[in-house]
Amino acid sequence: MSRFNLYLLLITTVIAILSSTSKSIRFELESGNTKCIAEDIKSNSMTVGKYSIVNPHDGQPLPDSYKLTVRVTSSSGNNYHHSELVESGQFAFTASEAGDYMACFWAADHKPAVTLNIDFDWKTGVAAKDWTNVAKKGSVDVMELELKKMYDTVISVQEEMNYLREREEEMQDLNISTNVKMAWLSFLSIVVCLSVAGLQVWHLKTFFQKKKLI
Repeated sequence: MSRFNLYLLLITTVIAILSSTSKSIRFELESGNTKCIAEDIKSNSMTVGKYSIVNPHDGQPLPDSYKLTVRVTSSSGNNYHHSELVESGQFAFTASEAGDYMACFWAADHKPAVTLNIDFDWKTGVAAKDWTNVAKKGSVDVMELELKKMYDTVISVQEEMNYLREREEEMQDLNISTNVKMAWLSFLSIVVCLSVAGLQVWHLKTFFQKKKLI
């Protein structure tokens, strides 16, 4: 194996290890039910998805009952994709907010019930880029394309580390805030308990004085 091919193989291997999330799954969905799949996406990250109902009978059209309603939303409830009663579809957007994004699939109710097999491919970050078009538009050779992939992967990993660092700082701030609130709550509880005890002592002393017991 030449040095060029060895270097190319090394770059490809590193990219495969460090590349961003790519989910390709097949799942079952019974008519009248809903199934949701979550993906944690960083802000300003590109994400693309493609879904389709698997035809149980090759060479024949899908039955009329095989329809999906698909909605993709962010953790704050913003809608990024919505399709009703379709057999297949795709979405692509740049996340404007960080957090968990939810892709929910609902199969139209049907009697008798049917079970749909759905292929779903969801990619984010570097994996979501169309490298074929990049190569065509830029007229770059294989080596330059792999180097560009490598560069974008390193940038993606750095952004991921910064994102995780920010999440860690947010968690630390939340822990500190919670500890301060708990300390104040404990202090107030002690003050209330001592106040109640003092009132009880005062009440008993007043009662005994009225009864001339002390």
